[in-house]
Amino acid sequence: MANAVLVIDMVRGFMEEGYSLYCGERARRIISGIRRLLDGELAKGSKIFFICDNHAPDDDEFSMFPPHCIEGTAETEVIPELAEYKGEVIPKRRFSAFFDTPVDEKLKKLKPEKLIVCGVCTDICVCHTVSDARSRGYEVEVPVDCVASFDEAAHHFALGHMEGVLGAKLTNLVASRAKPAKFEPSEAVLSGETADIYFARTVEIMRIEGINPVATMEFFAGRAGVLCGMEEVKALLSRVLLKGNSEVWALADGDNIKPKEVVLRVTAPYQSYGLYETAIDGILAHCSGWATAARECVEAARGIPVVSFGARHVYPAIAGIMDYSAIVGGCAGCSSVAGAKLAGIEPSGTIPHALILVIGDTVKATLAFDKHMPASIPRVSLVDTFKDEAEESVLVAKALGRKLDSVRLDTPVERGRVTPALVREVRARLDQAGFKHVKIFVSGGISVDRIGQFIEAGAPVDGFGVGSYITGAKPLDITADLHEIDGKPIAKRGRIPGITPNPRLKRII
Repeated sequence: MANAVLVIDMVRGFMEEGYSLYCGERARRIISGIRRLLDGELAKGSKIFFICDNHAPDDDEFSMFPPHCIEGTAETEVIPELAEYKGEVIPKRRFSAFFDTPVDEKLKKLKPEKLIVCGVCTDICVCHTVSDARSRGYEVEVPVDCVASFDEAAHHFALGHMEGVLGAKLTNLVASRAKPAKFEPSEAVLSGETADIYFARTVEIMRIEGINPVATMEFFAGRAGVLCGMEEVKALLSRVLLKGNSEVWALADGDNIKPKEVVLRVTAPYQSYGLYETAIDGILAHCSGWATAARECVEAARGIPVVSFGARHVYPAIAGIMDYSAIVGGCAGCSSVAGAKLAGIEPSGTIPHALILVIGDTVKATLAFDKHMPASIPRVSLVDTFKDEAEESVLVAKALGRKLDSVRLDTPVERGRVTPALVREVRARLDQAGFKHVKIFVSGGISVDRIGQFIEAGAPVDGFGVGSYITGAKPLDITADLHEIDGKPIAKRGRIPGITPNPRLKRII
């Protein structure tokens, strides 16, 4: 069965500036997420319904809200960014998509596997539609990066209500931005220098004794998480396995994995890969640990972008791998050049305190950045060096105008770190000064718990920079066992002999 997607009120009257109930810049940021959602669902054969506010000129609703989306006006039209998608437009005149519309009958005929509800406003029409859908027994998903409201606190309250009271499932479109990376095994790995010595001795003994059975080894994780490192493992195995007498089955980078689930199965002459069990365990364990921590942050942020800022917390040789893993986990960007190169994206960065301290003024440093950096790089100013964060935010906004993309708050622990109250003040000061387009990026000791505090408080954060929470993540403890020798089931005590079924595995070699 296909899904049904209800796109709520993504019309010009709510999404374009100049209309009485324009939801604002933050709401417009969900357009790209909805496009990704529709692309994916249409590819699956899902049915799209555009539910559009459509009122009579004397509608009773106008006693509560300014007149808006009056029938026959441009306000009722689906925004151009979504109008190209094949879907059925259904007018509505009240909050819920089910009230006095043909939606109920159409869904009864369609019998979708689930409803996916997106659009605006989270706390009004989206929430009421979800309530009515759940009352009718539908399984409902709400992708958090595809809903928005003009009221950030009400937006987050509604998300919690839909999940905790109505029973809707909140999801993230955490499609990894990482493109398939090209890895080259290092000489240290290929030579066996990074292997546990007993594997090197085992292979040597087998070579001398002339023992080289076709052995099947399975790798699994000790706990649930996000798999990462498989592309690097594939590159290693492609170099060392004998062609024509080997096969490898695996899950993919970014897959959610369960405890004890087999993520990799190698069948090949043991001497060709036995030396590399240590390396494979280590690659998958650490990369999956970083990716899992990144995913935890992304899910906690409920659609607000998270950028990996952890390169400074790891040994330089692995900074790129760590950032790549964070991208696989769902981060929108990373700070290291090496990580961005592996992921096939541009690195993300603002202005360091060093530039501001050397130049001696935040505004002058920001103007210097603007003068010398390519126009393609977003102008993001760090605003906590010399003056109050709100004051510096307005100063740099006045200096750069529309060119300023964001301000970054990175208040040190000695000053109490960034708080929801500080974010709200900076937002208010920027808005009052006419800079509603300027986003607010928060960094400095950000963790899942602190992200949750910002979300719960309804703080208008537009992005989080996360460092040590990702880099300090515990590895997933990948373990490997032999399960067949020359086709004969085998296992050590406590494990079940023979191939462990996992229909999710796909052959990669």
